[in-house]
Amino acid sequence: MTDHALLLVNLGSPASTEVADVRRYLNQFLMDPYVVDLPWPLRRLLVSLILIRRPAQSAHAYASIWWPDGSPLIVLSKRLQEAMKTQWTQGPVELAMRYGEPSLETVLTRLAGQGIKQVTLAPLYPQFADSTTTTVIEEAKRVVRERKLPIRFSILPPFFQDPDYIDALADSARPYLEKDFDHLLLSFHGLPERHLRKLDPSNHCLRGPDCCRTASAQVLATCYRAQCMRTAEAFAARMGLQREQWSVSFQSRLGKDKWIEPYTEARLDELAAQGVKKLLVMCPAFVADCIETLEEIGDRGREQFLQAGGESLELVPCVNDHPSWVAALKRLCERAPQSL
Repeated sequence: MTDHALLLVNLGSPASTEVADVRRYLNQFLMDPYVVDLPWPLRRLLVSLILIRRPAQSAHAYASIWWPDGSPLIVLSKRLQEAMKTQWTQGPVELAMRYGEPSLETVLTRLAGQGIKQVTLAPLYPQFADSTTTTVIEEAKRVVRERKLPIRFSILPPFFQDPDYIDALADSARPYLEKDFDHLLLSFHGLPERHLRKLDPSNHCLRGPDCCRTASAQVLATCYRAQCMRTAEAFAARMGLQREQWSVSFQSRLGKDKWIEPYTEARLDELAAQGVKKLLVMCPAFVADCIETLEEIGDRGREQFLQAGGESLELVPCVNDHPSWVAALKRLCERAPQSL
């Protein structure tokens, strides 16, 4: 065994469905300045107000999709970790969560104690956003700096249109698209529009209906919405879908600020009104099924679509620990450039 570890990082989950655990998790998540990008006093006030009612509501949602062996996101991430152990031959394969446990600080400290000097840090997010990719990288850098750990990183960059990832996405989804369906909705996690604008020095984002299609390489590098569109287009092309067979939307809107559109909730009603009866929904911003896929789409989204006149909504699972995804992730991580 060498001293080069692979560290997979996902978002995280509450420790249980108890309201206190959900409140603790939400507080850590929402107080991250990369998630709620307000000055600390305003962020603290807003999050405190959210934590009055939200933990009980979220606890109920988590309970509805919780598995006997724990949080689906954690369970599936551990399965991916175990599968990657058979692929990554350079050293140990570890798993950390940005929020909750196991924390990045705990895992990196343990790796350093084992004599590990080189870590491939793999944020498990296909598309770039400050609230996902950046916060993982910055937290890892903070831990190494403050604990004076002798660790250097190679960092997996966003892989939103990497052929290996698109092939894995296609392989995992193909059994569902081979069924009879009327329309495929690719529902990505949403972001406030200001998150896009603050990373856009050229003032290109959200300036026109085709801004994502005409984004330069510089804009595309940090534009979450444009990267989502590229993922959707590459997947549709890989599956041979006609343009009228699929569309894109954005889910999980929180608060009153303007988020990127079209909204998934609105799109579900529109598709039903247009006569779509058999709807497939994929969530390609996630590599592991979680509350946003299983509960928000699989339960509430299905109920909304049926009430609007649809006949069926089938959730296409995320890539999870699909063999094609495991093989693709190995290749992606092996190509990750050394960053610091």
